[in-house]
Amino acid sequence: MQTSDNMQRAGFKDVNVSVNGKRLSARVAGSGVPMVLFHSLLADQSSFDLVAPVLAKTHKVIVLNLPGFGGSDFVGSRLENIADHFAGGIAAFAPRQRPILLGNGYGGFIALLTVIRHPNIASRLVLTDSGAAFSEPGRAAFRGMSAAAREKGLGAIADVAMRRLFAPEFQQRNPALIEERKKSFLAVDPQVFHGACDALATLDLRPQLSSVKVPALILVGEQDEATPPPMSHELCAGLPDAKLHLLAGCAHVPQLQAPGVFLDAIRGFIDEEKAA
Repeated sequence: MQTSDNMQRAGFKDVNVSVNGKRLSARVAGSGVPMVLFHSLLADQSSFDLVAPVLAKTHKVIVLNLPGFGGSDFVGSRLENIADHFAGGIAAFAPRQRPILLGNGYGGFIALLTVIRHPNIASRLVLTDSGAAFSEPGRAAFRGMSAAAREKGLGAIADVAMRRLFAPEFQQRNPALIEERKKSFLAVDPQVFHGACDALATLDLRPQLSSVKVPALILVGEQDEATPPPMSHELCAGLPDAKLHLLAGCAHVPQLQAPGVFLDAIRGFIDEEKAA
């Protein structure tokens, strides 16, 4: 995938590292405290294109391709293996300073699990529209999407995927963006999608939350149907050092829907690490 014009203007370069013989790719720019960005399952690396150039003015920003996306090799569907893979990659991308990890949706689960399994890997966590476990209806939604896609292809659930990313009113006002996001979704490797759905339908990190000692900022869009606000409330309550910020009018990918609101919400928290 080609980097967008604004990412190129901001100096982002494609960088690959090898972790146990598997390639992990990212776009990297900036200097300062490193930030590693993990995208959602229903989006991709480009979902950070509107905020990464701004963040790169004050931080070294590393926008990952999750395994099986873009230039990153597939490493299987076990989330524990993916987290360990990222831990190796983070050490290569940011060897001298513990980074801030910022994850959206599926990427938030992976970022959280990476910190749980590697307690010294990060300095701070920003978890956007994520959680520690899905309710039974949430688990059923993943099983249903996967089953429908296996039978009829990803195109059969593209509209469902968009509804999980954006509220209907936002979709109506932004048809070009929705078509762009649909194309990105349809480019997902079905093997990656089905494996992630299976993993998220059983994941439960709640018993391990108390082990996370780094400060965490939890963001959630009030209109998020994919990972609704109660999941973020539960996540925040389970973490020893966390605060919650509700994003009014936003859904599952606030960095795409309202980049200015998203940046304002995280700015104080990520700058605290610079002052430490």
